[in-house]
Amino acid sequence: MKRLYFLLLAALCAGKVQAQDKPNVMLIIADDLAYNDIEPYGSKQVHTPNLSRLAQQGVCFDNMYTSTAMCSPTRQQLLTGLYPVRNGAYPNHSHVNTGTKSVAHYMQSLGYNTAIIGKRDFGPDESFPFTFLGGKNMDYGKGRDIELEKAEAYINSSKKPYFLVVASNQPHVPWNRGNPAMYPPGEIKVPEWMVNTPLTRKGLSKYFAEVTYLDSLVGVCLDIVKRSGKEENTVIIFTSEHGSQFPFAKWTCYDEGLKTGFIVKWPGHTQAGTRNPAFTQYVDVVPTLVDIAGADPASFNTGNKDAYGNSKFDGMSFKNVILGKANGFRDYVFGVQTTNGIIKGSDSYPVRSVRNNRYLYIRNLNNKEQFSNVATAAPMYQSWLKTGNEADFRRAKAYTNRPAEELYDCVKDPFQLVNLADKSEFNAVKQQLRTQLDKFMAQQGDKGVETEKRAPEHRAGQGEGD
Repeated sequence: MKRLYFLLLAALCAGKVQAQDKPNVMLIIADDLAYNDIEPYGSKQVHTPNLSRLAQQGVCFDNMYTSTAMCSPTRQQLLTGLYPVRNGAYPNHSHVNTGTKSVAHYMQSLGYNTAIIGKRDFGPDESFPFTFLGGKNMDYGKGRDIELEKAEAYINSSKKPYFLVVASNQPHVPWNRGNPAMYPPGEIKVPEWMVNTPLTRKGLSKYFAEVTYLDSLVGVCLDIVKRSGKEENTVIIFTSEHGSQFPFAKWTCYDEGLKTGFIVKWPGHTQAGTRNPAFTQYVDVVPTLVDIAGADPASFNTGNKDAYGNSKFDGMSFKNVILGKANGFRDYVFGVQTTNGIIKGSDSYPVRSVRNNRYLYIRNLNNKEQFSNVATAAPMYQSWLKTGNEADFRRAKAYTNRPAEELYDCVKDPFQLVNLADKSEFNAVKQQLRTQLDKFMAQQGDKGVETEKRAPEHRAGQGEGD
């Protein structure tokens, strides 16, 4: 009997130690940040020392993609592990379908406290049962939009492992944070996918300043974790969300819209200062977090069925990629863009895409209409049309007037400037990607134009600035 007692005591102690050993997780989300406008992803113009510090301590993912270049759908796919049409939050300013669960449910069931500070941009509340530590969805320079001392207090008071989302508003417009004097417009090198005008350089100056301001917030977060005494057992993830609010970036399915920066630091598990080329997608993040927390992602019911009645995640765990045990993961990543719900957006301009490690295929399902949004009405875009240069004019018009299909060789043409869809030598590639996109849309219950028409049913109210 005494032996049995000690065996039971040992088992209980082991279980307690195991629970305490679950890693804490801090997920830092930027807002409208192009992946290649930070130092770890090649920027030579924008000063981001804290993101460089994080990258030097962890692993950078070189092929992480969101499936929607808009804030609300991006955040809700990231937190549910489900693509936008399936979870219901495919237009901007939308809510997921009733009954859909999120990472907050899963991590709580695994013994975690869960909280978010800053921008939420999701709903309904029952699908995202986080403790809210304060913050604003949008801030126009009217004060602090994120009080990180509250995050520090939460971390230090947590008696359980914690999952904390730090959701910044930067560098979302109106680009009024940071010091633009650091980036004189006349000295800025304009990326080749943009049109070089004085207004473009002025916009980039303000945007770059706000990226550097965001970087300072990342530094505060890193220091908070270090001061907590829990750094060695804390996973820190930074992600850039989706592209910046310039034409051909946010609200599109080009790489400047969907490709994201994604950095993971997990002391004792990630190899410092490394990069991984594996193709991953935001829907894979929740299954990975569940796996890191010690559970099988396949055992969870998301509360949401796909077109075939499956209630499992759309995503898969890429824990082995984080650990450096694999350099491959997905063969394809997918894009979904809905204009209905964007400020000054087209009434119906659904865009769908699929990408592999070389080619990007885009389908503009209602291309006879003109693509529009708040960016096309802005003075900067209008300046692109009026340079007097025919090449500039064609580039600007390519944003609003698009063919039914687009195909790009992303290795030779990283900024998607040369459409190959009409080239017969690429017919086989195009057909392969068409087939994969059709399969994806069928699984999601995505009927294209018909689904776009139903977007107003999912909108939760017009937000600011998106």
